[in-house]
Amino acid sequence: MFSFKKKTFDNELKKTRESFFSKVKNIFLKKKKIEIDEISIIDDIEGILLSSDIGVVTTIKIINNLENKIKNNNIKYKNEKNLYNLLKEEIQNIFIDVKSECLENKIKNSKKPYVILMVGVNGVGKTTTIGKIAYLLKNKGFDLIIGASDTFRAAAIDQLEIWAKKAKVPLIKQHMYADPASVAYDTLQSAKSKNRDVVLIDTAGRLQNRIGLMEELSKISRVTKKIISESSHEIILVLDANTGQNAFEQVKKFLTFVKVSSIILTKIEGTAKGGVVIGIMDQFKIPIQYIGTGEKIQDLKKFNGKKFIDSFFE
Repeated sequence: MFSFKKKTFDNELKKTRESFFSKVKNIFLKKKKIEIDEISIIDDIEGILLSSDIGVVTTIKIINNLENKIKNNNIKYKNEKNLYNLLKEEIQNIFIDVKSECLENKIKNSKKPYVILMVGVNGVGKTTTIGKIAYLLKNKGFDLIIGASDTFRAAAIDQLEIWAKKAKVPLIKQHMYADPASVAYDTLQSAKSKNRDVVLIDTAGRLQNRIGLMEELSKISRVTKKIISESSHEIILVLDANTGQNAFEQVKKFLTFVKVSSIILTKIEGTAKGGVVIGIMDQFKIPIQYIGTGEKIQDLKKFNGKKFIDSFFE
């Protein structure tokens, strides 16, 4: 059900790929022979990278590496294929540098229960993503439980309960405005007593400037460690691909409070800003575990860096 299908993946990245690829193609259509010493061609590539939401820091890094490789080769002229492949190679290197281990393998190789804290700002699709992960892991044979620690937002508990029922996974909840750490505590106690494989804990969709809520997240992390010393095994940050450069600021803010171990990027099928994946992996070295590609419960796919880049450039 969750196997990678290239044609489907290409369709899901259609907006991002077309935005990037069509601009690159237009550069090379200008002339058959490209003078690498000519500054304009490098400037054009730089502009395309920036417009793809890859980010300033990563764009400068890629451009500098391109220029250095061209100079070191001592070749005055390169055809469009060579330069295009150089650009692809530089972006691929970013993904090679980021160590990533499959979440399912982490769970199998860890003590029970494997605790996952789900964090992210309101509107990124965090609650929906929890339902998708629960469904995915359950179909992989894992025994799960979900804790509804987002007690600040109206209807958050009800929404999570709907997704938990869809995934056929039990939910631990309290009333609205209950102590989120208390809910997390109850969830972990239940997981231990019933020997669950995985605990998914939802947290409040906190805004970056809501310092009180961010500190509450740190409190939840501390409480879980008291019950299970290895907790939390995983802190997954959910980001909306549509936010582009704002996603960088969200990562920075969350890293000041908790150690984010992986990222899920949602809504990638509806945006031309999928290049933000490249910048995030380059600047923060945090692996992308999954990408959300739709509203259905099965619309969550394992992220594959190589296949992402191949699709990005085709």
